[in-house]
Amino acid sequence: MPNAAPLPGALVIMLAKSASRAVIRAALAATFCLLLSAAAQAALGDAASKLPGPLTGEQIVDRSVEVRGGLEAWRKIGTIIWAGHLESERSAVPKLPFELKEKRPGKSRFEITEPAHRSLRVFNGVGGWKMRMGEDGRPDVKPLTAQEVRFARSAPGLEGPLIDYRAKGSRVALEGTEDLDGRPNYRIGVTLLDGEHQTVWIDAQSFLESRFDRTAYGPTGPKGVVSVRYRDYKEIGGLALPSVLEISGAAAVKPDRMVIDRVALNPVIEDREFQGGGNTRDRSAAELGVASK
Repeated sequence: MPNAAPLPGALVIMLAKSASRAVIRAALAATFCLLLSAAAQAALGDAASKLPGPLTGEQIVDRSVEVRGGLEAWRKIGTIIWAGHLESERSAVPKLPFELKEKRPGKSRFEITEPAHRSLRVFNGVGGWKMRMGEDGRPDVKPLTAQEVRFARSAPGLEGPLIDYRAKGSRVALEGTEDLDGRPNYRIGVTLLDGEHQTVWIDAQSFLESRFDRTAYGPTGPKGVVSVRYRDYKEIGGLALPSVLEISGAAAVKPDRMVIDRVALNPVIEDREFQGGGNTRDRSAAELGVASK
């Protein structure tokens, strides 16, 4: 007998010559089932072929870190300045210029520089303060609330939640796969040292981060999820960085867009940029509508 199984059509002819109609019907039914099974297996095979093979959560994260420039390259980054504009349906101004300064460990200064809508939020790794323009045109300066401090402490930092996660005391695990914008993604669960859970989606083809979800906090505790979509990666100084971030807090609201126009790696940022707390100097700078230096 030949090693290869006969084709379905040849099998029907063979049965017609040597079997009863009942046997033929049974064989045809079995053949039909085999064809359906083969089609189903082919479909599953096509879906599975989108993924590079079985990987653990740690392996996926390690590959993503390499694609983004490598662990050692990121460890050499001590400061970053992001500059661009914010687009939001909630703002009367189409494009609000912003500047985000980040410095290890965990310091950040986010400033919207449009004079009529100027706002500032500063975190020094332990606590911080915020400023916005009041209705009378004067700056309203307040310390960050306990929940805002908690949110700032669990922020992903200048490199994101996955890079050097082991040194941060975080754990990662593969939670599943799903499509985002028609592309297969790994869904990675990240458990921070304090127990908070965050989620990162990694594109299964490029291994770049495509989405990041984390808990938002209100005055009385958790109030929902903040979701960030990373788009249009560009290479800057050997690192892969997104140039567009879409930020949403509710499915029914159109996401805000942060468009990155310029990035500076390792610029000099003085620690005093993250100090204060609404002191006289910061108030004077706010009243003048210029950045505090």
